Amino acid sequence: MTSSLQTPDPNPGWLSEFALAETRTRVPILYVEAVPARVDALGQIEHIGVLLRTSAATGEIIRTLVSGRVLHNESIRDALQRNIEKDLGPAAFPRLPATLVPVTVAEYFPFPGMTPLHDPRQHAVALVYVVPVTGECNPRQDALELTWLTPEEALAPSLLNDLEGGRGQLLKQALAWSGAIV
Repeated sequence: MTSSLQTPDPNPGWLSEFALAETRTRVPILYVEAVPARVDALGQIEHIGVLLRTSAATGEIIRTLVSGRVLHNESIRDALQRNIEKDLGPAAFPRLPATLVPVTVAEYFPFPGMTPLHDPRQHAVALVYVVPVTGECNPRQDALELTWLTPEEALAPSLLNDLEGGRGQLLKQALAWSGAIV
């Protein structure tokens, strides 16, 4: 008699690299993106965090936001928490919003010019949040550095244009949504 018991997948929700590459060619992938923020006692943004990392798509050093996929059977809240911890470390202590209404919904296409947002790997949809963090942030995994900028510094055209895949537009929307810029 053959046993029907199998060893459980040690990483449920993750696709193999091959399966992920194949899926990316056929369906949009859901992501969460976070703009880490340091806020004052009134909740006003004093600084936002921008990551320096190596681009998975090009291998170049780029500036970007906290970002990552939502896994199968993972809640949006859990995906935000996991990706913030993945990029900023376990002591970042994010204060996730009570209701998870995003600042904006971003859509990336693999072909440049369809929208201002571009990801050469895939068609992707991202829910974008501003997330205050109160702890010590130490970049991890493929994040090389975290730079804290005032809202005014973050709006410098050179920085906005430098953000991966058109994310400068998302950063401007996040700062406007939060009231940090008018």
